[in-house]
Amino acid sequence: MKRKLLAMLSDESSSRAGSGRPLAVFTDLDELDPAPGVALLTEAGFDCRTADGPDPDSIVRAARTATALLVGYAPVDAALLDRLPALRVIATLGAGYEHVDTAAAHARGITVCNLPDAATEEVAVHALATALALVRRLPQADAAVRRGGWNRDLAELPRRASELTLGVLGLGRIGTRLAALAAPVFGRVVGHDPRPTATPRPVPAHRVGLDELLATSDVLSLHLPLTDATRGLLDATRLARLPHGAVLVNTARAGLLDHTALLAALDTGALSGAALDVLPEEPPAPDDPLRSHPRLLLSPHSAFLSDATLRAYVVGPARNVIAWHRTGTPLTPVPSAGVPA
Repeated sequence: MKRKLLAMLSDESSSRAGSGRPLAVFTDLDELDPAPGVALLTEAGFDCRTADGPDPDSIVRAARTATALLVGYAPVDAALLDRLPALRVIATLGAGYEHVDTAAAHARGITVCNLPDAATEEVAVHALATALALVRRLPQADAAVRRGGWNRDLAELPRRASELTLGVLGLGRIGTRLAALAAPVFGRVVGHDPRPTATPRPVPAHRVGLDELLATSDVLSLHLPLTDATRGLLDATRLARLPHGAVLVNTARAGLLDHTALLAALDTGALSGAALDVLPEEPPAPDDPLRSHPRLLLSPHSAFLSDATLRAYVVGPARNVIAWHRTGTPLTPVPSAGVPA
């Protein structure tokens, strides 16, 4: 059904060439159904088209005359922008926009907008669910039952959450929502955000420095964007500062974490477990040690997924483009020097 719709969009937009209507192009939709977004854009006066692939040549073939580009994870750099002279607005299909060269876009008079709140609840709930699964040793309990054992066969006892401290690294929308959800469950919630903010939002967590966060977090959950400053932030040295037997949750970006150091900490028991929704290679290779480590709880980059978000990821960017078209300003513009919340 989706492929048929994409083919129809391509045929229809070709037949409207020269219609005078602005063109909006979706690049990499993966398994998203573009129909709700296409309906909104068409009603607002746009023609719609989809690129055959996420590579630059495919995008240029589809979007050479496009006014609007609606982008999943396809890289949009200065070289690509130079091949799209009519482009005036880029709308990402999610909160992250590190794959878009925002400085190059703004220098060319192109507005960039993102979708900061589409999956806030889903990711925060996923982080809390996996954190509690590790605290309660649910993966090990499941494995024990499946191999014929019972509670006496658990190598490590579950822990009482109300006696533990949850550390939230990154206090944007998702980190703040996690702190609010976790506050009634954990004994203490602490938070740290290395990004300078003029007016930090209220957070139901005690703000501390990074060193104190690491030293006191029995459970550490990562909620930072991937930037030059945050890449590899959780290296062997910083992982070693966590309390012995701590657990780590990453639903943000794989590049925040040194996975070799993570495996070493899991092997020694310095970390008793980790939950990863984002991996260096997605999906991981069959022989990737991350796939088989018994202390790891893995999910397939699905923290954002729900029936609600699948619709929001096409409707939200379409509404951003329509707002820009009507007023000159999208609903959620990205500043040239900004980073995702």
